[in-house]
Amino acid sequence: MKRLFTKYGLIALAASTTVAVLLCLITFFSNNTPLLTSLAGTLSAPFRSLSTSISDWIESKQRYRDTFDALKEENEQLKLQIAQMEEALRQAELDSEENETLRRLLDLRQQRRDYEWESARIIQRDVSNWSSTLTLNAGTDCGVETGDCVITEAGFLVGVITKTGPGWSACATVVDTDTSIGAKIFRTGEVAVAQGDFSLMEREALKLNYLTSDAAPQVGDLVVTSGLGGYYPSGLPIGYVEEVKTDDSGLAQYAILRPAADLGALKQLFIIKDFAVTD
Repeated sequence: MKRLFTKYGLIALAASTTVAVLLCLITFFSNNTPLLTSLAGTLSAPFRSLSTSISDWIESKQRYRDTFDALKEENEQLKLQIAQMEEALRQAELDSEENETLRRLLDLRQQRRDYEWESARIIQRDVSNWSSTLTLNAGTDCGVETGDCVITEAGFLVGVITKTGPGWSACATVVDTDTSIGAKIFRTGEVAVAQGDFSLMEREALKLNYLTSDAAPQVGDLVVTSGLGGYYPSGLPIGYVEEVKTDDSGLAQYAILRPAADLGALKQLFIIKDFAVTD
């Protein structure tokens, strides 16, 4: 655009200069003779018209350039405003999520006053075909011990602490193949064992084993920790029944559970360091 204006501007300037010189010559000679005056008026008319057209053209190009520059500046300002609005929207979404987390945490504190817990964040994930573990930023210096339960702000069971150290701890999630937790079907009260299974790791699911045929679970049933033996708190949601199947022998049933906690969306977790044992 700038080159175009420069190119045609030079041409217009040269043309204007030529017209100006001709007008000066015609005016000089026309002052001496009436006939030349008439002739000068006739001859100069097209040149004056051309000069006016050139001036108008130059002004229109200048106005176009000024308008273009103004629009460009306005466009940059609008882009900046959009970016600021998008950032404000993202911050509002984060604030909303944080408020929801705090609200759930407050509800959990009110419901389970017997819990003593430590807040922790995930600093590393290790998910493969045979393991599903999380490394947390809280460890022995915070009183975290092997065997402690890890939950979400809503109280959903995430897993169990398997290793600890100063400033860190490792949590095997509920779908890890080494996980084995006493469980209970909330609707019926039937006791079973929730276990990680190699064949279910890929779909982030686990098994509910040692079911009796008298009280088979139904799809959608909630399964919680049984609390038997006092190793883990009772009533922590482990997952929901997705399928009920019979093993290869045809004699025993088992259920496939979908974890209550969204393992792929975990951020802040809570480690239960102590709790009151209830029967």
